[in-house]
Amino acid sequence: MSERTQASTRPDDFALLHPIRVRWAETDKQGIVFNGHYLTWFDIAQTEHFREMGFRYPNGLERHGLDIFVVNATIDYRSPAHFDEMVTLAARIEYLGRSSLRFRMAVFRDDALLVEGTVTYVIATKEGRVPSPMPVAFVERVLAFEKRSPERKAG
Repeated sequence: MSERTQASTRPDDFALLHPIRVRWAETDKQGIVFNGHYLTWFDIAQTEHFREMGFRYPNGLERHGLDIFVVNATIDYRSPAHFDEMVTLAARIEYLGRSSLRFRMAVFRDDALLVEGTVTYVIATKEGRVPSPMPVAFVERVLAFEKRSPERKAG
């Protein structure tokens, strides 16, 4: 595991920590959370991140005629979560480009890393889905909210 990956997997590196209880419907025959549910949990974390940041989705972007679209998602599974356990969803924006951003996501049981991944979004016009620069107000909120400064595109 690289230094960068290790640093990204501690709960205290994340601006958003959101507890949830594993529901029966999220588990499979093996009694563990079915792998596909982690993407749903990542979506919950992203929504809560925007809410806590004070730039609620979708209204914060809609007023600029913009929306966000997923273009890539990765998940690395480390250890399973089980029915009725409390887990914590974690999210932070680790990269800000001109018209894209990448969330670092994780799921923890206490301090134990269960799952980590990334979700990359493109900011684009609502009509036509043409990539567009991020609103300055959005970038300012991200920079003020994150515990760790996001990587920025040079230039």
